[in-house]
Amino acid sequence: MLSSNDKKLEKMDPFHQPSVSKQKTSAEIISEARNALRTIRTQRPFTPQEVQRKLFGPASSRTPESRPPSSFSLHASSFESSDCRPISGTRLSPLELKPKALPSPAVEEDPCLAFPKPPVDPAKIRRISSARARLFRAASQGALLPNKSLPSAESKKTVESKETVMMGDLTVKTNGIYLTESNAIGSLKSHPLQLTYDGGFREIKEQALFRGTSLPPHLKNGGDQGKRWARASSCPSVSDLSRLETKAVSKANLQEKDTEIEIDEVFWNTRIVPILHELEKEENIETVCATCTELQHALEEGNMLGNKFKRRSILLKTLYKLVDVGSDLLSLKLAKIILALKVSRKNLLNVCKLIFKISRSEKNDSLIQNENILESLLGVLRSEDLQTNTEAFLYCVGTIKFISGNPRFLDEMIIKGTLGILAHLIKQMNENIKTCGTCLPNSGHLLVQITATLRNLVDSPQARSQCLSVDTLPQLCTVTELYVDDKDVCTNIARIFSKLTSYRNCCTALANCSRCYALFLNLINKYQKKQDLVVRIVFILGNLTAKNNQAREHFSKEKGSIQTLLSLFQTYHQLDLHSPRPAWPSLPSEAEDVLIKLTRVLANIAIHPRVGPSLAANQAVVGLLLTTLESKSLDDCEELVINTTATINNLSFYQVKNSIIQDKKLYIAELLLKLLVSKNMDGILEAVRVFGNLSQDHDICDFIVQNNG
Repeated sequence: MLSSNDKKLEKMDPFHQPSVSKQKTSAEIISEARNALRTIRTQRPFTPQEVQRKLFGPASSRTPESRPPSSFSLHASSFESSDCRPISGTRLSPLELKPKALPSPAVEEDPCLAFPKPPVDPAKIRRISSARARLFRAASQGALLPNKSLPSAESKKTVESKETVMMGDLTVKTNGIYLTESNAIGSLKSHPLQLTYDGGFREIKEQALFRGTSLPPHLKNGGDQGKRWARASSCPSVSDLSRLETKAVSKANLQEKDTEIEIDEVFWNTRIVPILHELEKEENIETVCATCTELQHALEEGNMLGNKFKRRSILLKTLYKLVDVGSDLLSLKLAKIILALKVSRKNLLNVCKLIFKISRSEKNDSLIQNENILESLLGVLRSEDLQTNTEAFLYCVGTIKFISGNPRFLDEMIIKGTLGILAHLIKQMNENIKTCGTCLPNSGHLLVQITATLRNLVDSPQARSQCLSVDTLPQLCTVTELYVDDKDVCTNIARIFSKLTSYRNCCTALANCSRCYALFLNLINKYQKKQDLVVRIVFILGNLTAKNNQAREHFSKEKGSIQTLLSLFQTYHQLDLHSPRPAWPSLPSEAEDVLIKLTRVLANIAIHPRVGPSLAANQAVVGLLLTTLESKSLDDCEELVINTTATINNLSFYQVKNSIIQDKKLYIAELLLKLLVSKNMDGILEAVRVFGNLSQDHDICDFIVQNNG
């Protein structure tokens, strides 16, 4: 602020002292002029939400006969019972059990070399043999679901059989099979035996499941030969000890497995069987749904999920029957358990179809979210084989596509890694084509669902970051190249890119993928009259060239790039001339929308110092721009007129000898004069910028003065 004395001096001074301005250099003047070159913004093409949830929308290029159905019926009979058998982890080879003559135990070894073994605990033997007896008795009776309570007398029954041991040639007969000495010892020790000692002679009796075998008389009565064999067997050699030790470890593992089987049997009979009986009653839906939830928890508690559990067939048959009830909530609960049991082939396809059928109704989104069906579907995509389950994947991803359109699922999908899983599927399909040279069956249909889901997911900032981290953009470019003949796939990818390139980091990532420009030009040439695809490709090119000077150079160097844009311009200019005006005058027609995006691309690439002069000297480019100004007014299509004027402004910056802009500067001034007298401030501003470049010529200055510019 000025002091009081300074104010007095200022008032006393009758003259105004002009500020001393620094004269600008030529470089600064050129820099300011270049700053007048600017990129153009425009709106992203609008994609209306589909009214009905289907695999393929009404705009699909697929005929109804060539695409999988979205409507179908499913019943319990649709599921195969062959998938109910548990899958074995290993294939066992048959054992070659041949009698082998061993040396005669005439010479007795020193008994002190071996220690006597204590007898097996009889209580443990009775417990294990009782469990086996129950298992075989249930199998022999053919009962799938045993009764809830077994008679106490029947549960205590045991069937005894005696093993045959032949002492003369040291061959043991076990269940009708003759074993050698070493095998016999391991075989006998693997059975629950009840051992007694009588005067140094060991009598062997086994609690078994089958009748009909007995000890030979010479073993029952005892004898010198039996006693000699007993003494000889109590003093094994060093090799026998190592062999017995190895067999002991394997037999211990078998006994542990037997114990696990016994535990599973107890859990099955006490926890699972009562629940299955409740499900078979088929009372009201709420009760059955609650019972299904209880069954799910019980199976998780007993570690009975997956495809290794022996009772899996009973579970699946019971669950398949309930599909015919027709309740959406019950079907979701059933599907969740069935998927957890790791079904395959046709049954996997049917359960994915079942969930897809339910997800077609938007009102079921809350049920799907409450039952956490998304996690089950992602589990299928993570663990199942793509090549053998392509159709199942199709309906699985179709369901995910439906719910991805609901904003309530967006965060959950991002957290659970949905985008990464889908990106991995895309990579798998790309690698399969490169390796085998052919596409998987239904791979194109599946890619439509995957890309449509990605289109919904990339609205999330976290999803956009994941796209960059897992290299989704290069994989999508590869898909565009491999599936160039699939218009639906290409359109969905164009929708993804049109969203992503609206953000600087994603736009830079795509611009660095140098082959994308040739791919986009190829799509324009192939689908020139497919407005929904072309308008998005041109919008993407506008985004790339607006934010990256290197992208402008890359695009202009592509073979036939400018010619492709001019051909597209001419096509849609003719369509615009013969198309009716839109119902809403404030919105551009489809042809006008393409022209708006197209002039934006021309304006953006004209900023490059090597591209701009060549465009200014191109008769066809300037001619189409002037034709647009001739046929359009601000009232007809404001954005198109302003974009065209901005493009002419960028081209008029270059003062080159062969510039068509300079040759037609007076005609251009006449066309822009109507913008100067309009009430549209944006139009006036763009016209003034053009006159700023053209007014370096005296003829333009005279024109402005004569027309009161």
